[in-house]
Amino acid sequence: MASMETKSSDIHKETIRLNRFLAMAGKGSRRKNDELILSGAVKVNGKTITELGVQVRPGRDRVTVHGQPVSLTQKHVYIVLNKPKDCITTMSDERGRTTVMDYVKQKQRIYPVGRLDRNTTGVLLFTNEGELAHALTHPSRGLEKVYHVRVDKEITDLALQKLRRGVLLDDGKAKAERVEVLPGTRRLEAVVTVVKGRNRIIRRMVEALGYETKKLDRISFCGITTERLARGKWRYLTATEINGLRSLAGVI
Repeated sequence: MASMETKSSDIHKETIRLNRFLAMAGKGSRRKNDELILSGAVKVNGKTITELGVQVRPGRDRVTVHGQPVSLTQKHVYIVLNKPKDCITTMSDERGRTTVMDYVKQKQRIYPVGRLDRNTTGVLLFTNEGELAHALTHPSRGLEKVYHVRVDKEITDLALQKLRRGVLLDDGKAKAERVEVLPGTRRLEAVVTVVKGRNRIIRRMVEALGYETKKLDRISFCGITTERLARGKWRYLTATEINGLRSLAGVI
């Protein structure tokens, strides 16, 4: 499925909180929209709103952000990219480096869900549905990310034990929910599952145990994979995949 309309049941609700309305329209998380409202950037029927908790009537009230109309009639887009190496996860780069947006050019403005390091490859999601993107990356959800990692020397049983129990990093303890050495790799490769989305978590855990990461590929994000998808290529998510993400993220 190329895209999905905002659910009609939401569009025709009599009233809805302004921050949720903005999130459903792709303007970011509810928390970010609260900040937007408090800054005075949002107007409803020409009146500047700076109080939280205001209700609006979708399809009837005119909502603008920085003077630009906002509505729920836009289509939501959901994409998975098989991210290649040597590109950064950002909307643009002042230094002219290749970004993930160079691979997923769309008429509608979409955003990456979370980020991958410049030389980390694999599953990277994009959407213009702010509420879902925020929920998928919020630490409290504990959603699974699965990585294929190759290191510079044999992965010992002690290292596996430490990964499962937890490794102390600069910003606290981090652990793998599951880790399995891949057969036929001379114990140089493993599949690691984590539920915390902290910055460079796999690379830092491996480094803390005295290893160097030679290759890192995210092979699954909440069950979404890049199976049969070449590096640098993307596809739209199916309705089943979108509904699965919504269920896992608690966005109904």
